[in-house]
Amino acid sequence: MATPPILRSIAELRRTVNAWRKDGATVGLVPTMGALHDGHLSLVRRAREQCAKAVVSIFVNPTQFGPNEDFNRYPRDLQGDATKLATVGADAIFAPEVVEMYPPGAATTVTVSGLTEGLCGPFRPGHFQGVATIVTKLLLQCLPDAAFFGEKDYQQLQVIKQLARDLDVPSRIEPVATYREGDGLAMSSRNAYLKPAERALAPLLYRVITAVAAEMKAGGSAGTAAARGKQELLQAGFARIDYLDVVDATTLKLVERVDGPARVAAAAFLGQTRLIDNVPV
Repeated sequence: MATPPILRSIAELRRTVNAWRKDGATVGLVPTMGALHDGHLSLVRRAREQCAKAVVSIFVNPTQFGPNEDFNRYPRDLQGDATKLATVGADAIFAPEVVEMYPPGAATTVTVSGLTEGLCGPFRPGHFQGVATIVTKLLLQCLPDAAFFGEKDYQQLQVIKQLARDLDVPSRIEPVATYREGDGLAMSSRNAYLKPAERALAPLLYRVITAVAAEMKAGGSAGTAAARGKQELLQAGFARIDYLDVVDATTLKLVERVDGPARVAAAAFLGQTRLIDNVPV
């Protein structure tokens, strides 16, 4: 299958999408930061199932990285990504430079309050403002019928749903279930940072939050279940736990007992690598 064309400018993206629309095609957008894995490819497959055309953006967004985070070492392999995208039928790749997305003088940001105050919010100041701003820009640049996001980044997904509603963005936000390795580890570009011993231990995060979810479903206390889960992770060798929380599935507010849709979410470090995951209750 042919490698999809790589579009470098917003104008080129809009011309491409407009040409598709003139032919009556629906358009799906899959925003990514590259370093693509099977989880990303599952998003593209879903986009192709629901839309006639699928465009994948590849942009390592500097505004969502904190000063001590991994922007400079974040893996980049545009040609390798393009080869992978050819196998799942992506129709175009939008891969702009930073100056195209943030030209000199750019001064507008998008902030979603409430949803960003818990979970990853306190540990990654400015992160969700960067995410909300770049996703808003991508949605307006492409104006897809639907945009596809993985549930692994569940807080991000809820933020994007909120901004699309609040700003009347005429695109459907489509969640896609977390894609996992055979041992349960949620696929992530940052998994490449894990040393062999860390990689062997990493699936414990999924097992622990799954056990917490089962305990909550049985009527357990979030405080007790989460404390037990944190202790198990630390005793096994996780270096630090930012959070292990049970939250309302829509508002992301902490809950102590589950009486409606909820999520168990966690962020924990193995060595220098920060892993996040979540499961439904």
